Amino acid sequence: MIRRIILFVIILGGIGLAAGYLIFGRVGGEYLSLREVFQPAENILEDISETITGVQNARRNIWISGAVGGALGVIVGALARRRYS
Repeated sequence: MIRRIILFVIILGGIGLAAGYLIFGRVGGEYLSLREVFQPAENILEDISETITGVQNARRNIWISGAVGGALGVIVGALARRRYS
């Protein structure tokens, strides 16, 4: 049961991250690099720069998309368990 839920969370969470990247990852006409998505600002100047350019907002939206996918994975995994047991 738990294995199935974890599998759905990983799959749908990954799909959510990919969809979020395709929808929100475009800043200034170009897609963010994966480094920019997964690595936060290292100092205050970089943080200010990312705020001004919209990178922080795009990063947050991408992570929210992944979290929504993961939450759907929990629901689908739990429902699939009921249906097949």
